[in-house]
Amino acid sequence: MKIEFYPFTIDSYDAVFALWQQCESIGLSDADSQERIRMYLNRNPGMSFIAASEDNVVGAILAGHDGRRGYIHHLAVASDFRKKGIARQLVNRCLKALTDSGIRKCHIFIFNSNVDGIAFWKAIGWTYRLDIGVMSKTLVPGIRGACWHPILI
Repeated sequence: MKIEFYPFTIDSYDAVFALWQQCESIGLSDADSQERIRMYLNRNPGMSFIAASEDNVVGAILAGHDGRRGYIHHLAVASDFRKKGIARQLVNRCLKALTDSGIRKCHIFIFNSNVDGIAFWKAIGWTYRLDIGVMSKTLVPGIRGACWHPILI
């Protein structure tokens, strides 16, 4: 099984979105529409990646920064390809791109109920913070915020 890694471009959106929909603990919302992801990728070029096997997307990760902190979103690996180091390689590619851009600290958002995800991030050296939380506000009335749809595979 050969895995190849590529920068995530909008051309891969449909395959990546399908992967996100299959992965448990990925919260999708209107912010994940093709147009919004296009805007994110354009604002953060070369920081997000996909993993492919035989031209099929089997992993994906979004990363970007605000000029002082990096952020990783939606790390996903297809169930048949987990436990093979793909997620770690995707994360490392993002961290290198962020570091090369002068970013010195990175955060992720993770559901508190995502036990496997928390274990993964801890295993690769991340710290689960209990001293901070996230608060959100929808800025455009009628636009839905995060909607979590766990999918059992």
